[in-house]
Amino acid sequence: MRQGFPIASPGMRIGILGGSFDPAHEGHAHITREALRRFGLDRVWWLVSPGNPLKARGPAPIAQRMAKARRVMPDPRVDITDLEARLGTRYTAQTLRRVTALYPGVHFVWLMGADNLLQFDRWDNWRAILGLMPVGVLARPGARFVVRHARAARLYAPMRLPEAEARLLPFAAPPAWCFLQMPMSDLSSSAIRAQGAWRGRD
Repeated sequence: MRQGFPIASPGMRIGILGGSFDPAHEGHAHITREALRRFGLDRVWWLVSPGNPLKARGPAPIAQRMAKARRVMPDPRVDITDLEARLGTRYTAQTLRRVTALYPGVHFVWLMGADNLLQFDRWDNWRAILGLMPVGVLARPGARFVVRHARAARLYAPMRLPEAEARLLPFAAPPAWCFLQMPMSDLSSSAIRAQGAWRGRD
């Protein structure tokens, strides 16, 4: 594997949590711990993106965001990575296609908060994401009824794995997804930025 890329062996179960992490906070750490435990994952990669195409304003410098992420999530089972920048990909579907090609035999799960599921059908080539790897959706404040209202959830309802079978998700043939109810943290990156406690003053 190339230098700077996370290490993974065939047969491992790895969750990928992507985002701008602008900044990372305890809410990210909380859903990561839940994903590790309830999906039976060996590791989780935090994929710190160069920027979110759906957001008009660019994030803080990636080195700053990664340093903050490492302080928030110092768990040895979690890799903080700028893999997307190293690959030169812009959209999630492109990134995951490259990742699955680079790591054959690894059981990947794309992780997202339920708030992202609400807009998932707006993502570039979102159906391809569901075709590349199983998706684990974790409850977030304000998104309690996401499974009822999200277009992607309705269209892919037959492919939903029951919550009681969450540990089978890494081995499920895509498209497959599972929604986890869980204790929730109301922290958000946008709220932290609005308080003025970020952007180089952290």
